Amino acid sequence: MACLAPFLLLLALLPCTIAQPSPGYFPSRRFRPTAFGQFYSNLWGPQHTRLSQDQSALTIWLDKSSGSGFKSLNSYRNGYFSASVKLQAGYTAGVNTAFYLSNNQQYPGYHDEIDIEFLGTIPGEPYTLQTNVYVRGSGDGKLIGREMRFHLWFDPTADYHHYAVLWNPDEIIFYVDDIPIRRYENKVDGTFPNREMWMYGSIWDASDWATDNGKYRADYQYQPFISHFKNFEVGGCTTDSSTDCRPVPASPTGSTLSDQQFQAMLWAQKNSMTYYYCQDSSKDRSLYPEC
Repeated sequence: MACLAPFLLLLALLPCTIAQPSPGYFPSRRFRPTAFGQFYSNLWGPQHTRLSQDQSALTIWLDKSSGSGFKSLNSYRNGYFSASVKLQAGYTAGVNTAFYLSNNQQYPGYHDEIDIEFLGTIPGEPYTLQTNVYVRGSGDGKLIGREMRFHLWFDPTADYHHYAVLWNPDEIIFYVDDIPIRRYENKVDGTFPNREMWMYGSIWDASDWATDNGKYRADYQYQPFISHFKNFEVGGCTTDSSTDCRPVPASPTGSTLSDQQFQAMLWAQKNSMTYYYCQDSSKDRSLYPEC
């Protein structure tokens, strides 16, 4: 027993970790990864894009001259959109790597958007994963964001992890490795995006706000800032699909989340959520009737 004492003491001093729960349902397994060019094409910064020979993996980067972005070939009225992403370690403050739905080119100044954004950081501090929903928004200071932010339960620079958005007429669900981290319901008229959208990805300089509200900015002595994408999956109804096209289900029953998925979401929010707009007392609550 005396020999075990130092070992038991060491165990007691180790940090306690919480095992990632199983959601019981894995939307990513419903689809096969596809070649980048089957669903997407470069939108801007082609010189800052590298596509693997088999088109299964895409690397995009930001330097002082430019970032880069891509856009889906089709627009959608609902769907499931996902990719595996690996981020750069080290100093990445001010850098925004995004994977998002939007119709900003179709409705400039009055667009809808569903965002997954990785907000860069300084060494020793975690990336922030920001989810957001805009409805009939604009870029002129009247944008009403509905942010929920997380510090993930793993290091997103150590390996690829799978990130997804499911958007159907009833709800928007954000996933990390098939764990639903946020559900945004269609509860109040005018607070839910229902017009066609395209899927985008990008890397760009968001120094004015991305890291501690602009306290830390992009420092180009650390350029290039690189983000890696692979395992592109898309499913759903394009704008041109027939009326028989059915939205991708959120759960095995096809409606809302299962109990197991809901518990997994509560786990993610309890252990990783750092901000939720409905809990922000500084917000004008009249702008957020869904809260």
